[in-house]
Amino acid sequence: MQRREFLTSSLATGAAIATYNLANKANAETAAKPTNAATPAVAPATAKAPVAATGPFGQPPLSYSLGALAPFLKEEQMNYHFNKHHAGYFKKLNTLVEGKPEAKLSLEELILQSQGPIFNNAAQAWNHTFFWNSMSPNGGSNPTGLIAEALQRDFGGVEAFKKAFGEAAINLFGSGWAWLVADKDRKLQILPLPNADNPLKHKLTPLLTLDVWEHSYYIDYRNDRAGYVAGFWSKVNWDFATHNLATMAKT
Repeated sequence: MQRREFLTSSLATGAAIATYNLANKANAETAAKPTNAATPAVAPATAKAPVAATGPFGQPPLSYSLGALAPFLKEEQMNYHFNKHHAGYFKKLNTLVEGKPEAKLSLEELILQSQGPIFNNAAQAWNHTFFWNSMSPNGGSNPTGLIAEALQRDFGGVEAFKKAFGEAAINLFGSGWAWLVADKDRKLQILPLPNADNPLKHKLTPLLTLDVWEHSYYIDYRNDRAGYVAGFWSKVNWDFATHNLATMAKT
């Protein structure tokens, strides 16, 4: 795949997430965002919107309240993760791009074109937004339809996938992310990546992700990463993964 083609594909990933969120905006309030803000999530009336970032990149609000994922993730854990860590990446990114041409790019373009501190903060801003969408207060049931068929085909079933994904997340050394991705032929893969690394850099389409930086679980689980990973399945948003795979199939 040529770079120009992949850039178009990666931007389509962001558009697909936006479409997913817009399709789930019933009884929601949409917070205003800058022109090149991160892929938006739609906030219900019960969710507290983050303080607007000063600069071109704005943190989208959650699509659920901070306590909605309990008991998997309690409100205190979510408050620190969302309002401190995630917000901090946006704040730092805006400082780094101030007065530079990068301020006019999207997060997806920054991920593909930048490196060093700008890449790290842009990718972490994008990764976290994708992570929030990978969970739902109503999640956790067995997948159906397109994503279930793909998991059966490429992993031998949902339980086999969960086992392999869990092992990848638990065994990733240090900080990083465990991703479910699809290649250009729509074959699913598990991709553990360190630090801020992102599937878009590897010409892969993300479907789901789990944050395994310690700040994502330490208040609730201390050093029990395995317990945190196991709990993820109680809130996993299979509808989001299905939407991403289906949207990819149309591009």
